[in-house]
Amino acid sequence: MASGVEGRGEGGPGAVALVGQRDNVVRAAGGVVWRMGADGPEVLVVHRPKYDDWSLPKGKREPGETDEQCAVREVDEETGLRVTLGRELLPTSYRDRKGRQKVVRYWEMTVAVPTPFVANDEVDGIRWLSLDAAAQLLSYPRDADVVASFASFASR
Repeated sequence: MASGVEGRGEGGPGAVALVGQRDNVVRAAGGVVWRMGADGPEVLVVHRPKYDDWSLPKGKREPGETDEQCAVREVDEETGLRVTLGRELLPTSYRDRKGRQKVVRYWEMTVAVPTPFVANDEVDGIRWLSLDAAAQLLSYPRDADVVASFASFASR
């Protein structure tokens, strides 16, 4: 799965200076998975029962994995969707629940292989929403900012 990600380095528009594990920074990656709906672009949001929140699909990078590989793997694990990477979007940086600095890089993604969603331990529900509805439902303003960065591409 991850081997399908190629040709992207880590110095793209979302590159952040101190982001290695040796710097005690948690690295993660995810995506704004989108499709064209009847009224315009729709994005996928996920419900995480552990935190009872609505978020974008994302997760921590595994050793030896690039950020791009992590983003594709996490979307697959959380939603069951096989995706194609597009443009890099706005990264986020914040303190996680354990007080560690966390940097998350995001890419726009489209569905390459549609599959039915099956609830799992990490994600028990998904919704395809308009950009405005997603921004309203997302639990964290930083996720809405990522959707807004996608919207600036989508409107071009």
